[in-house]
Order: sequence, then C-alpha cells, then structure tokens
Amino acid sequence: MTLKNSENAPEPVGLYPHARQVGELLFLSGIGPRKKGSKEIPGVTLDPDGNIVDYDIEAQCHSVFNNVRTVLEECGSSWENLIDVTVFLTNMKDDFKTFNKVYADYFKDNMPARTTLEVNALPTPIAIELKCVARIS
Repeated sequence: MTLKNSENAPEPVGLYPHARQVGELLFLSGIGPRKKGSKEIPGVTLDPDGNIVDYDIEAQCHSVFNNVRTVLEECGSSWENLIDVTVFLTNMKDDFKTFNKVYADYFKDNMPARTTLEVNALPTPIAIELKCVARIS
C-alpha cells in the first residue's frame, strides 16, 4: 500500500493522504471544493464567525471535480479511470438537481458507479465532498 499526495490539490484538513494505492486501485480520501493554500471555498460567503451566509452549489461542484481530477492525475490515474464515486451533499433537497446537472456534464463519457448521500455537516463550511475509487492506468 502506497500513500499518495498531490502538490496542487488543497491540503487535507487532517492526518490523511489525498489517496492510497493498493495494487491497481487508487482510493481517494474525501475531497472538497477548497482552493490550494487557502481556506477560500469557491461559491461560499461566510460571516465574520465563519458561518455560511450563502453558497453556490454549482461553483462548488466545478471546484470539487477539478480537485478530484488534479489528485487523480498527480497520483497516476485519470478522470476516465474513475470506477466509483460517493457524493456527500449537505442539502439534498435544494442542491441535488443542480449537482446532478453539473455531474452529467463531467461524467457523460465515463459513468462510474455512484452513491449520493445527504450529511448533516462536513468538516469545513462546504456543501459537497467526493470520495472516489479509480484504477491506476
């Protein structure tokens, strides 16, 4: 088993790697929409206490998909090699339709297995996080 990290993806918020390779499989840790080297979250407006005032789920979707792509490519895989995606949304009722539309644009040529779950909260003030499994090419 090999630990893998990306130089260009946002830093993990805890003691874990971006990914772990086991044989020909790459298991990605949960990846959100934060920007590398920053606490900035695309599409999120916070109040002075760090609480979410407003967010744009579409902007977060684009950002999280780009972060996943970055980790995949730097760890020896690719978007096309994704085989399983678990999606965590904090507001299924309001965000699923938009998420599903953006997801369809990114995954029209590759359709990995997918599970989408609503969670009460995520570790940072984000509305989406992805956990993925890919094949190493």
